[in-house]
Amino acid sequence: MAGEDSGTQRQSRQPRGVPLSVFFPMIALAAVVATVTVLLFNHSESQPLPGDVHSRSVTGFEGQLLSPRKPAPPVGDLHNYLGERVSLANYLGKAVFVTFLYTHCPDICPLMTAQLHNTLAALGPYRSRQLQIVAISVDPGGDTRATVAEFLKAHEMTGRMKYLIGNAEELGAVWKAWNVGSTIDATNPELVAHTALIYGISASGKLTTIYPENFQPQQIIHDLPKLLQE
Repeated sequence: MAGEDSGTQRQSRQPRGVPLSVFFPMIALAAVVATVTVLLFNHSESQPLPGDVHSRSVTGFEGQLLSPRKPAPPVGDLHNYLGERVSLANYLGKAVFVTFLYTHCPDICPLMTAQLHNTLAALGPYRSRQLQIVAISVDPGGDTRATVAEFLKAHEMTGRMKYLIGNAEELGAVWKAWNVGSTIDATNPELVAHTALIYGISASGKLTTIYPENFQPQQIIHDLPKLLQE
């Protein structure tokens, strides 16, 4: 499914099936962040956002604040790798962070997942229960129950991230609702170019903030209390 703005997408550069660990030493992780083509905050100005909302930098938030505040788009009939239906309404009262990934991505997706893991680790067992991380597939063909289970295990996110999958029609409807682009590479169908943002949803279920693909855990940790109060 073609995205609205090809400049907002990131395309993997290695074929599916290449093993890649996300447990980088911190020096190596910093090097990867420095060398990957990153998504900066001003990128959000060109990326169409759900419900025609707009982003702006404000004092007090580490993420960019969205306005007007609107309920987060639904995630349709998607399910996790156990076959369980998941609704964002299940997490009212928590801050929810939604992103779009695919399990065979060799660069941006594992890096983002590693940083989300680091965020939960820094928060600790009590504070991490105040938020829910939701990933939505951008690869209906490659993201199966088995590959998602393996991905979550490899990244130590089993039980900590809801990774939603579905068929092309189901996922396509969700991509449209979220204004997310997902495009199969015409020259190599193993690769997917896709929108790479993290969407922060307040405890009241409203789309409130966005974060770039090169976000730092401290940004989410800083904004968490504010999202819980919204």
